[in-house]
Amino acid sequence: MIAKYPKFMNDDEKGTRFLELIDEQSNIQWSIVAKLSALISSDWNSMKLQDEIKALVENHSKITKELNSLDVNSSIL
Repeated sequence: MIAKYPKFMNDDEKGTRFLELIDEQSNIQWSIVAKLSALISSDWNSMKLQDEIKALVENHSKITKELNSLDVNSSIL
């Protein structure tokens, strides 16, 4: 999932990490949509799906925070 990288990365490393995180974030977003669709089909009664969605959203938030930390000087976004 989210790897720990050194605090000081050059621009190429930041760019590579940025693309990795965007890809991972996109995959998580599609997983959230799929789980939400399944949860709706279950009439919102699946605690397992609710827990899975919660974990996916937490991972998405962590990735967003890491993406933001890579772009301290607004050089990537």
